[in-house]
Amino acid sequence: MPPSLQARLNVALLIVALVGLVAGLGLMLAAENELATFAWSIGVFPVLAALIVEIVRSLAKGEVGLDIVAALSMSAALLFGETLAAAVVALMYSGGTFLESFAEGRARREMSQLLSRVPRTATRHRDGKLEDVPLEDIEPDDLLLIRQGDVAPVDGAVEGERAILDQSALTGESMPVRLSRGRDVMSGSTNAGEAFDLRVTRRASESTYSGIVRLVEAAQASKAPMARLADRYSLLFLLITMVLAVSAWWFTGDPIRAVAVLVVATPCPLILAVPVALVAGLSRAAQFGVLIKGARPLESLAGVRTLVLDKTGTLTDGRPQIVSIETLDSVSQDQLLFFAASLEQASKHPMALAIVSSARERGRALQIPEQVVEIAGEGLVGVVDGRDVVVGGASFVAGMLGATVPEPGILEAGSALVSVAVDGKLVGHIIMADALRSGAARLLAGLRKLGIDRIMLATGDRHAVAQAITVGLGLDAVHSEMTPDQKVQLVLDERESHAPVMMVGDGVNDAPALAAADVGVAMGARGSAASAEAADVVLLVDHLDRLLPGIEIAQGARRIALQSVAAGIGLSVAGMMAAALGYLTPVQGALLQEAIDVAVILNALRALRIQPQALSSPC
Repeated sequence: MPPSLQARLNVALLIVALVGLVAGLGLMLAAENELATFAWSIGVFPVLAALIVEIVRSLAKGEVGLDIVAALSMSAALLFGETLAAAVVALMYSGGTFLESFAEGRARREMSQLLSRVPRTATRHRDGKLEDVPLEDIEPDDLLLIRQGDVAPVDGAVEGERAILDQSALTGESMPVRLSRGRDVMSGSTNAGEAFDLRVTRRASESTYSGIVRLVEAAQASKAPMARLADRYSLLFLLITMVLAVSAWWFTGDPIRAVAVLVVATPCPLILAVPVALVAGLSRAAQFGVLIKGARPLESLAGVRTLVLDKTGTLTDGRPQIVSIETLDSVSQDQLLFFAASLEQASKHPMALAIVSSARERGRALQIPEQVVEIAGEGLVGVVDGRDVVVGGASFVAGMLGATVPEPGILEAGSALVSVAVDGKLVGHIIMADALRSGAARLLAGLRKLGIDRIMLATGDRHAVAQAITVGLGLDAVHSEMTPDQKVQLVLDERESHAPVMMVGDGVNDAPALAAADVGVAMGARGSAASAEAADVVLLVDHLDRLLPGIEIAQGARRIALQSVAAGIGLSVAGMMAAALGYLTPVQGALLQEAIDVAVILNALRALRIQPQALSSPC
């Protein structure tokens, strides 16, 4: 049955049960006892009929649920003339079902907001004019106008001087972020500043936001393993209930005690508290930029003990950055960067993009280069501000100058050298590297505090690079020069000896290992579509430290679910014992169980308010 139709049916059954109970109470006060009994029965029959249909469907699928206890209690109450108790149970069951669906709806509110915010059209620059076009018509390299308050419909880069964006719906960061020219914009971000132009980098169907929506829909369709555990043990609980009910009737000769036992046992909080708490945990994690694809990964995340990290794009930023600038003669670092960045505007090489981005972040105004010639993979030559400039590898620049280019001292493993010459003379070098994310050591320490005992690196990079980047991090093991299948084998070996295992990566080569791990985590902001598809958890923002609140929320949601189950089952069993001993009438038992169900659902909703303590600064 579609969710919307099921929700309407739940409301209708609740109204019928409520009207029947209230009408019967009114007739009883008017001394119309026979009519009161009729009114209560009328309120019970639709609920009981719907319940029996649901039980038949479950049995057809081989599932034995605790709804059988509810059906038995209502049937027994009607059979022995306890129509008021039957009406209370009907109201309790229909009310509990409605409250459960309402609670899950509230828990999914933040996720649903993602779906409702999907833009359908965009404003595109075309031939000096602006036109509104459907998202499917937008192509990479199109130029879009993002007005104040608009949601970025696709992934792109800031084309103007700057943009101020609210990314709270995606990352949970309350403060808007300021992005300079050329910086990446995630689809789904809201323009919190003046209008700016966005250069499209991906089609709408491939954008960050579309991927997030697909993952949200998958998360909402999941079913918790703890809920399945409840289904498996429902037969045992049903047996205990029936033994208590029959024993009470057998030893006292009073069938009403059996009815009271059945009423108190219905419905079991186990089938209410678990899904509510876990879905609430999914919603809470999404607020911190951690999209967990379902309740199974959330539970697995709560119990992770081993972590395997990829290097590039995960432990490191994944993009080359300027480590230092060395100049010769009287040229300043600012001048050298000006000439290099101005010429590099003509190239799409990752190092060129990094140099240009660094110059703009420093506020340096660049010149448009002229007469540019690029030798693929080697370097560029051109004219900047009337001066001849050469930028590239040391051997390329040496060849262009016809002379030996002196290089700086020994470079650290993994570093790259970009040489710069102006007017036929070497003026210096730019040293670049894929740097370790800031705060990485604090992040790993925080993960250990959350119960992760074993942390290791698995990378395809050379051994020297892997060793150099991990100095001082205190990793338990460093595995280098690994192929994708070797990463998978490492994960499987760790699962054998140190399960459960979490793997974090961002590239296509990480996808198999992510799928093999108990919990695969993908860097969704800039990672590959393959890794996001294979992973169980996606970090919506390029901050590895989001693992900390994600794990803490998962642990908290699971703890709240178990607390709710233990308290609810304990109270139910105590109530059943009291009913068997004659201390509770069927009506009193029904009211007690109603209170227990409401209490465990409200307790489970505490997962919406979990406040992670281990949220470090972004890294």
